[in-house]
Amino acid sequence: MLFYVEFRYAGGMAGTITQVGTLDPRVRRTRLMLHDGLWSLLEKKEFDKISVQDIAEAAELNRATFYDHYSDKFALLECMVGSRFGELLERRGVRFSGCDGALRAIVLGVCDYITSVPGAACGGGRQLEGHMETAVIAVVRKMLLDGMKRHVRVEGEPAMAMSDAMVASAVSWAIYGACKEWLHTAGRCEAEEIVGKIEGLVVGMLRGTGS
Repeated sequence: MLFYVEFRYAGGMAGTITQVGTLDPRVRRTRLMLHDGLWSLLEKKEFDKISVQDIAEAAELNRATFYDHYSDKFALLECMVGSRFGELLERRGVRFSGCDGALRAIVLGVCDYITSVPGAACGGGRQLEGHMETAVIAVVRKMLLDGMKRHVRVEGEPAMAMSDAMVASAVSWAIYGACKEWLHTAGRCEAEEIVGKIEGLVVGMLRGTGS
């Protein structure tokens, strides 16, 4: 696994997302087994109907081992989604640099990933949809913020109307919301056809102008 994320929670809300590259190999292997076990179950039934016991059995582990790594199945789901989505972007070399094509690559990555998640296209249950949304948005938001921090403003460049954090949050939510709407559209077009429209929708927000 090239990319691994963990979600920190504060007050019941998803907090920061952390890339972890130095996990003990045994820990990474066990968590990957749990990720794979959950993914295989999602190919057979809705997330709402999957129990921790089901996941442990699919991963060929016991419940105690599951709870050594995750507090519940929702924490596992978000880490699995965030990690696999992050891996997809890593494999494609996607980075937000502000250059032409960077935002488009992120949007295409979201479209491609959410269509790959078993059950997502047909709803997959409220639990799956809500936690998948949280995980994907967190990865996109972090990527946008990282790119903004690297950006050096040139003389004469207009100041942002909002903070970087506010813009990154708004854009990441807008991207995911538009991609999700596309996913659930009957007879939807190919992802490559919709990404340009979504990019055009959010580019003004990214500039902090809202237009």
